[in-house]
Amino acid sequence: MLFLIPSVGARTQLPEVSSQRSSSHDGHDHFLLLYNTHTAERIDIVYRRGDAYIPEALAKLDFFLRDHRTGDIRHFDPRLYDILSDLTASVSRPGGEIDIVCGYRTSSTNESLRAHTTGVAKNSLHIQAQAIDLRMPGIDTLKLREAALGLARGGVGYYPHSDFIHVDVGRVRQWCFDCSAGLVAGD
Repeated sequence: MLFLIPSVGARTQLPEVSSQRSSSHDGHDHFLLLYNTHTAERIDIVYRRGDAYIPEALAKLDFFLRDHRTGDIRHFDPRLYDILSDLTASVSRPGGEIDIVCGYRTSSTNESLRAHTTGVAKNSLHIQAQAIDLRMPGIDTLKLREAALGLARGGVGYYPHSDFIHVDVGRVRQWCFDCSAGLVAGD
């Protein structure tokens, strides 16, 4: 199931989505509910059945996570979607909506961000479509960070002043941008 829905004005919360989906999908379907904070699009999609990723769903997610500045699309590492799905479950919101702050970035977009903001890596995994910046409505980003660290499946960055976390499928590591010493160490 796919819904790409441009939102107008304030977004509505969908508290009943998780219960509807759990009753309509068997335990082998893996799904995501994502909202793009830049394009105001929303997607509700089954991306994997059992151990098999669904190519059509992956293509729709690649489009959804495109560089919103250029429209360029790159194929994402599907393990990232598993991290997102498991992250929702680990904060007791299986299938809960995830706000996407940043998905794919072209090299030129990345350089532009580096020139105008702080905390953007020169060789960001966003350029390789292996990273996503996100938040979840109603979930404190510190709690989300702790849950992502608990998955131990890639890099986790925490940006408390911008209220999002970064997850990627690179090596397991962590960082905290502009944080206290305790948070930098993972406390």
